[in-house]
Amino acid sequence: MALHPAASPLFHALACGFLVQLCKVLTYLVREKKINVRRFVEMGGMPSSHAASVSALSTCVGLREGVDSILFNVVVYFSLIVMYDATGLRRAAGRQATLLNRILYEHVQLPGPPHERLRELLGHTPIEVLVGALIGVLFSFALYRLPGGP
Repeated sequence: MALHPAASPLFHALACGFLVQLCKVLTYLVREKKINVRRFVEMGGMPSSHAASVSALSTCVGLREGVDSILFNVVVYFSLIVMYDATGLRRAAGRQATLLNRILYEHVQLPGPPHERLRELLGHTPIEVLVGALIGVLFSFALYRLPGGP
């Protein structure tokens, strides 16, 4: 039996992440009056597309398999790790990159051609992750309510 595309947990995760990143590009366009396509693949910023994707995935699995299923529990566990990582490790790495860039460009004169700055926007604030997670949950609930959905 073939499933409706909106029933696929993978579809939920990919579509939600794609739409959140697209919103970041459009927000930049409105705010800065110029397009920055790199925003589509860059990490960090409001909201977290990682949190939105894993929350959409978890919600879809919960709707399909039930919240008491082993699969749902596994997916939620790994989703929490992804969201924790976004606010913890990756955010700390971004702060370190900011500090290193500042040290290198303000205090150290390196020989040779100018070096590329380290990427600073890597992680998320807790509110960026929370908003992303809420978007993911709402996205999956909305897809499940579409006509012709499961």
